[in-house]
Amino acid sequence: MSEAPQATVLAGPTSVGKSTLSKHIRIHYPQVHFSVSATTRPSRPGEVDGEDYHFIDRERFDQLIAEDAFLEWATVHGIHRYGTLQSTVEQAVAEGKRVLLEIDLQGARQVRDRLPGAQFVFLAPPSFDDLVSRLIGRGTEDEGERQRRLRTARIELAAEPEFDVTIVNDDIDRAARELISLMGLDPETYA
Repeated sequence: MSEAPQATVLAGPTSVGKSTLSKHIRIHYPQVHFSVSATTRPSRPGEVDGEDYHFIDRERFDQLIAEDAFLEWATVHGIHRYGTLQSTVEQAVAEGKRVLLEIDLQGARQVRDRLPGAQFVFLAPPSFDDLVSRLIGRGTEDEGERQRRLRTARIELAAEPEFDVTIVNDDIDRAARELISLMGLDPETYA
């Protein structure tokens, strides 16, 4: 069996449960190091700056782009920008940590170019109808934003073959165990 990569990229369509899965892993698998993305979008209820995202303004984001500080960055849904700071990922990998990057499709494509040893995992919904239900059930977007996200989701779902592995998010605990195992860690080492 080959050695597991130190960096794993988790991507998938909007509302598939990437954040939910990541939070579950944070709670139950503290040995995983999370790369916290920067974003220009406002925080949602319950999100914590520095834990869920680094919430920064557009000017600071532009400055980081100019400094080539991002491993990846993208404008998502045509509105807000998200990015992964290269220095934090490189430092964690240098320390021998297993790093998980939860990012969008555009970002995953950039990481493939800039971090060739990374593993790419696509998180898929059980069905498109399930994805629609999750998006509506969140209640965090208005109708226009939901429609924009669903258009983006169709494009993102078509990119599944670009990934090394697909995990279907039909059960959060099972999906977490599968991801932890793919990262080369023991899924039985619950916190």
